[in-house]
Amino acid sequence: MHQISLPESITDLLISQPIELPIFHPVALKLQRMLSDKDFVVDEISKVANEDQALASQMLKMANSPIYMGRTKVATIKEATMRLGAQQVINIAIAASQASSHASDDPAFALYMDELWLHSHGSALGARWLAHNCGLQGIADETYLAALLHDVGKLYLLKSIEQLVKTGAIPKMLNDDQIIQIFDTMHVEQGKRLMQHWNFPPMYCEVIKDHHLQELDPVNKMLAIVKFVNQACHKTGLGLKKRPDLDLQATPEAELLEIDEAKINELEALLLESSLWSRGIA
Repeated sequence: MHQISLPESITDLLISQPIELPIFHPVALKLQRMLSDKDFVVDEISKVANEDQALASQMLKMANSPIYMGRTKVATIKEATMRLGAQQVINIAIAASQASSHASDDPAFALYMDELWLHSHGSALGARWLAHNCGLQGIADETYLAALLHDVGKLYLLKSIEQLVKTGAIPKMLNDDQIIQIFDTMHVEQGKRLMQHWNFPPMYCEVIKDHHLQELDPVNKMLAIVKFVNQACHKTGLGLKKRPDLDLQATPEAELLEIDEAKINELEALLLESSLWSRGIA
């Protein structure tokens, strides 16, 4: 793809955007901090989640979808917490808030938002599934959240561009090549900046910082899973990058995690199914 050089003034405008752009829902962030503190009870999670009824309703809708609960249905946040566990319910809260954040009244921005959401949510579901199927059940919920947020820098940049266009700081919508160039050069740094600003645990910041590194870290299995599922999404067409000819089994992550062809086929089927449910959730 032809790269169009962006004026330094536009880059500076994007970097200078306020960190408080609506990327994370305040209730979801409060729940995440509760989990980090590890000093809470089920009733407290329910109370905080129900501070925003729209978010609580979206959480229940998501929790009751087949990709999360199967045939088991829950009627309240408390019941969901007792059945799923605190980490997964808080993951769902953040996912539900991310679904609502990937939206725009402008059709041009909405198209990008939709593709970003399909990729992020598909990555999260695929990463959780892969952790369970690679003998890493103990980090499955944390890996879900890491994958969900690995491209949060792109959402932040897109929200920034949208705001700058609305205010006239950027005279018109950037073209596809320019948007992709901004994503490629800036989303990792801006995503890390966001996560550090909101005091997410270091393991999530590490995944965001390193998920595009060519080198393989044999110790960080969470990072390996996110990198592999990110590539699987590219192959299955979830997101802005489409790489249908990618050989997933030839990747170093597949070798490290001992992912065979059968697992790859199952993962790809899950990702394709997730795109249908992700559209219904957003």
